[in-house]
Amino acid sequence: MLPYIFLLLALGLRFVSMPISFTSVSAALLFFGARGSRRHAWIPLTLSAIADVVLTKYIYGYPVTWDHLVTWAWYAGVLGLGMLLGNTKSPVRIGGASLFSSVVFFVVSNFAVWASSLGTMYPRTLAGLATCYDAAIPFFRHNVTADLVFTAIFFSIPILLHSTQEDRWAKEKARARR
Repeated sequence: MLPYIFLLLALGLRFVSMPISFTSVSAALLFFGARGSRRHAWIPLTLSAIADVVLTKYIYGYPVTWDHLVTWAWYAGVLGLGMLLGNTKSPVRIGGASLFSSVVFFVVSNFAVWASSLGTMYPRTLAGLATCYDAAIPFFRHNVTADLVFTAIFFSIPILLHSTQEDRWAKEKARARR
């Protein structure tokens, strides 16, 4: 149930945190891949793509272009990365996966923006590509921070719930012995 709750939270947060781009999409996808049903991996992929279309067309007023396919492929990649994590509780592996997904998104999505701009936003030169990456750095700072923070929260909650439950069982056993 938690993977679905985190997914809905992440998608909802995209609509309210637009100016600063502090969202939990990557963390939710990573968590869903690691702890959710593999048979239902299409659900976060589909809902994330729908959110992209709604935001792009109806909130921002832009057309949906081919570079959205790059983002949707990244969504699938993060779900797959989460599946590779499986049930690990290693903070290093989980944090590393989160950081990796942030960096890959930055590199790939901004390359796609540059390649799809057709010279209107960034010239089709190495300098234009560098300008595109440079313009995205402030967004990357928010993105990587949000990814790491939400990944830590999402992966910690089941551990905290489990330890709380174990404490309650231990107290019940102690009472039963008296």
